[in-house]
Amino acid sequence: MKTLTKLSGLSAASAFAALPVWAQEATTEAAAATAEAVVEAAPVMDKGDVSWMMMSAVLVLFMTLPGLALFYGGLVRTKNMLSVLMQTTLVACVMMLVWVTYGYSVTFGGSTSAFWGGTSKLFLSGVTADSMSATFSAGYVIPEYLFIAFQMTFAAITPALIIGAFAERVKFSAVLVFSVLWATFCYFPIAHMVWDANGLLFQHGAIDFAGGTVVHINAGVAALVGCLVIGKRVGYGKENMAPHSMVMTMIGGSMLWVGWFGFNVGSNLEANGGATLAMINTFIATAAGVVAWSLLESVLRGKASMLGAVSGMVSGLVAITPACGTIGPMGAIALGVIAAAGCYFFVTVVKIKLKYDDSLDVFGIHGVGGIIGAVLTGVFSAASFGGVKGDDYSIAAQTWIQIESVALTVVWTGVISFILYKLVDMTIGLRVDQDAERQGLDLTSHGEAAYHG
Repeated sequence: MKTLTKLSGLSAASAFAALPVWAQEATTEAAAATAEAVVEAAPVMDKGDVSWMMMSAVLVLFMTLPGLALFYGGLVRTKNMLSVLMQTTLVACVMMLVWVTYGYSVTFGGSTSAFWGGTSKLFLSGVTADSMSATFSAGYVIPEYLFIAFQMTFAAITPALIIGAFAERVKFSAVLVFSVLWATFCYFPIAHMVWDANGLLFQHGAIDFAGGTVVHINAGVAALVGCLVIGKRVGYGKENMAPHSMVMTMIGGSMLWVGWFGFNVGSNLEANGGATLAMINTFIATAAGVVAWSLLESVLRGKASMLGAVSGMVSGLVAITPACGTIGPMGAIALGVIAAAGCYFFVTVVKIKLKYDDSLDVFGIHGVGGIIGAVLTGVFSAASFGGVKGDDYSIAAQTWIQIESVALTVVWTGVISFILYKLVDMTIGLRVDQDAERQGLDLTSHGEAAYHG
C-alpha cells in the first residue's frame, strides 16, 4: 500500500511538474498561429512579379530608344535623320526627369481630385525602397520605385510620338519646351483621369488597359493640331519626300513590337494568367494588322509595300493597347483587321483630300487606331465575343462609356495643345526658317550628318 501511495505521489508530482512545459508549448503554438495570421494578412511582394515588371520597364524604354527613333528616322529624308534621333532621345530623357520631379505626384499622388493627383509626392517625397504600390490582385504589391519607373517610360514615349507629325521643320528647342508643357497639361491629367482610382474616367468605368486614350489618342490629336498650326513642309506635294531608309523603319517597327510587350503585358502589373492574355493578344492583333494592310495594298494598289506592312503593324499594336487585357484572341484578330482598314483609309484617302502634312502619319495611325481600339474595347470585351466580361456586362453601356472617354480626351488635348503650340510660337517660335529647312535640320540644328561619303 505504501508503495502504491508513493507511486501515486510521484505520478501527481510528475504531472504538476509537466504543467509549465504544457503551458509553454501552448503559448508557443498560439504565438506561431498569431504570427502566421499576421504573415497571411501582410501584403505579398512576389519576386516573379517584380522581375517581370523590371523587364517590362526596360522593354518600354527599348520601344523608345532605339525603336521609335529608328522607326521615325527611317521615314524622313536623309538630311533630317539625326534631328529625329536627337528629338526622340532628348524628349524621352527630359520627360524622365520631369516625371520624377513632379509628374508622378500630379498623376498618382493620392489626391481625391478627379483631375490631378496632387503635390504630396513632389520630388518623390516619402517614397523609399520599402514603400509599395498595389496591383490588381488584393494582397499583392510591387515596390513603389518599380511602379514609378514603369509609368515613367510611358511618360517618356508619349510626347516623343507627337514629333513625327511635324518632323523636318520644327526648332529643336521648341520641341523640348512644348513636350514639357504638353505632358504637364495633357498627359498627366489624362493619365490620372484614366488610371488613378480617383480619376474621372476611372470612376466612370472606362476600360483602357495600357493606354489607348492616355497615350495614343492623346498624342495623335496633339500631333494633328501641331501639323495644322505649324503648316506644311517646304515643297510638300511638289518634291519627293519618300522615306530615306525602309530598312531602318522596319528595324525600328520590329523593335516597337518587341518593346510593346512591356507596354501591354507589363500593364497587368503581375506575372499571371491575365498577363498571358495580354501577351497573346499583342501577338495576334499585330499580325492581323500587318496582313490586313498588306492585303488592302495588294488589292487596291497592285503591290504590298514594306511601308504598308509596318504601318499595319503599328496600327494593330495601337488598337490592341486599350483592349489587350479584356478581349479574347479572336476578338484581337478582328480588332487588328478593323484598325488596319481604318488607318489605311485615313492615311491614303482622308489625309490626301484634306491636304494636311502629318509627316509620319501620327494621327492617321496613333490617333485613328487609338480611337478604333478604345471604342471597340467596349464591344469585344463581352463574353459573347470571347472577352473576359461576364453575363451582367452590357456592350451598349460600356461602349458608350468608351465613346465618352474618347471624346473627353480629344477635346481636352485638342484645345490645350492648340493653346500650347501658340504659346511656344509667340515666345521662342516653332518653326525653323526656310533656308534651314531646305538644308536639313541635321546640319542646321545639330551640326552633324547621319551619313558621310
